[in-house]
Amino acid sequence: MTNFALRLKTLRTKHGYTQAELAEKLEISTSAVGMYEQGRREPDNTLLKRICEVFGVSADYLLAHDEGPREVEKALSDMRERLKSSGGIMFKGTPLNDEDTEKLFDAMLLAAKIMLRDTPEAEER
Repeated sequence: MTNFALRLKTLRTKHGYTQAELAEKLEISTSAVGMYEQGRREPDNTLLKRICEVFGVSADYLLAHDEGPREVEKALSDMRERLKSSGGIMFKGTPLNDEDTEKLFDAMLLAAKIMLRDTPEAEER
């Protein structure tokens, strides 16, 4: 099963849609949804955009080959550096000190790792 197929099925079930309900939202057949979820078909760009809109995710997420912890760590590290260079994070109008900023990023990284661990993709690794 491709990552796209697995992620589509996971998103559909998390949102509580049947294949028929998703098909109706996307204006395609139920069998087409089934084929996408089985990895037997890939959507064209127009349909991919509609799928992203229905679930509120990016095409990168749906099509990515592997978004593991290293990618999350890099994204958070990049965000941390951008925030440092732009004056930091404000909380209720007061800048967070460096220690609290690090605690915030540590919590974000931990949450991301927990989310990744609990995805169907993690079970395949």
